[in-house]
Amino acid sequence: MHSPSHALRQPGARDPFGLHLRHWRQHRRMSQLDLANEAEISTRHLSYVETGRATPSREMVLRLAERLEVPLRERNALLVAAGFAPMYRQRGLDDPALAAARRAVDLVLKGHEPYPALAVDRHWHLVAANAIVPLLMAGAAPELLQPPVNVLRLSLHPQGLASRIANLAQWRAHLLERLQQQIAATGDAVLQALHDELAAYPVGDAGHVATAGGGELSSVVVPFQLRTEAGILSFISTTTIFGTPVDVTLQELAVESFFPADAATAQALARLAAG
Repeated sequence: MHSPSHALRQPGARDPFGLHLRHWRQHRRMSQLDLANEAEISTRHLSYVETGRATPSREMVLRLAERLEVPLRERNALLVAAGFAPMYRQRGLDDPALAAARRAVDLVLKGHEPYPALAVDRHWHLVAANAIVPLLMAGAAPELLQPPVNVLRLSLHPQGLASRIANLAQWRAHLLERLQQQIAATGDAVLQALHDELAAYPVGDAGHVATAGGGELSSVVVPFQLRTEAGILSFISTTTIFGTPVDVTLQELAVESFFPADAATAQALARLAAG
């Protein structure tokens, strides 16, 4: 099932502020009355702003964006559409100004060894990984490992890790659900296209029956079970994001950390790291 955002056209850079505002209000499934009450303004004034009959102040733009939970990148677009300068910086993670943030990410990834951990951007492109991750990616088609590596595509592509994921149907459903939640939050058309691509990949025989086991934690979280020369490695994962970023890049950066779901996996990873 497609998210509501799939039917809503994302406004472009030259579109007026009112069109941007209406897009996000409808994406959040809020009426003008709902948003007006949240923003503590009159419904009439909000209607005027949407139709271009009234010009919002910078404070009003930011207040509406906050109530609509608009991501920082799109808040910049709202500000520009209203005639104001962008507020949130957009820089690459290799920018010297973000050196401290990059060091923090690298420390988190390194400190997680001998367990795998990686950092991804908003479109699930690999930004950084610790030394264990490439060992688990071995055997994937070379074209899927060419930068920028999309970790979701690598996971579910038939020539990626899909044939080695013991519980492919379960893990695939989990990733597609996470992606849908991200699309619902951001309205990102690139993510919607990625979702449609991944959903079209064949599941194959490996995905029809989830593998038994996965540790005691498999009853409360979806495990990631990967076939390797050391046997089936079973993981659970967590996602870490920057709590209160004022930079677009940092808001969109996420660290995916994988933990062993059973003692056998922990022991196998220790041997692999010592390798």
